[in-house]
Amino acid sequence: MPRPRSYKTRAIVLAHLDLGEADRIITLLTPEDGKIRAIAKGVRRPRSRIGGSVEPFAELDLVLARGRSLDVITQVSVAHAWLRLRDRLESTATAWYLGELADRAVEERAGAHPIYGLLRRACQLLDDGMAPGRVARWYEAGLADALGVRPELDRCVECHRVLEEDDAFRWVPALGGVLCSQHPGPPAETVALSLAALKLLKAYRRLDVEAIAGLRLPPQVEAEVEAVMRRYIRFILEREARSLAFMDEVRGGAG
Repeated sequence: MPRPRSYKTRAIVLAHLDLGEADRIITLLTPEDGKIRAIAKGVRRPRSRIGGSVEPFAELDLVLARGRSLDVITQVSVAHAWLRLRDRLESTATAWYLGELADRAVEERAGAHPIYGLLRRACQLLDDGMAPGRVARWYEAGLADALGVRPELDRCVECHRVLEEDDAFRWVPALGGVLCSQHPGPPAETVALSLAALKLLKAYRRLDVEAIAGLRLPPQVEAEVEAVMRRYIRFILEREARSLAFMDEVRGGAG
């Protein structure tokens, strides 16, 4: 049976790119079809019916018509706008970062239920006012799980010995987790990891997000965990996220 000419899907807008004088190519994350790039025709004209809807950080109900290379968005209704997220610059910058990670992690036309649910929940948490850094760490940990590359935090990745609290730890993204003191690893690929940071990494994996939001933590421990998770995400996605520079600039200005 031939596929129907048009189809419906729920989607989160990840990014857009101007095309010609009035159109845009919209990058969408969908639960069933993974990443889709579709054309929104005439969306940049002042009288466009859908222009204000197909913006990043919105969850939409869409009708699309199949095209030869790119599908065409024909109808749009907004399911969740997450407007408060957009009112706080650090939350907005963090959402750009999380959306970029989803864009990098998901293949076109491949099912993406876990990552879709993860990004949707992260946008809601940002909209609700949760600390952006904690949302980002929770999301990074969940993304690693969804991609099947959860880091090893309980045993040495070299000798598989259970890590003890009085041990010295090294974080090695290329090996998938933590080395004990008996296996320091190549200096260029490892970084020292404190016990407090190791415990926080475990918390992001084991605690629910409400418990994570309520943790009272020294800023230096949160900064250490952010640094090691950046290294890990860069390794598994094979490049640095471009949006990190903007996020760091926003946070530096706020500080």
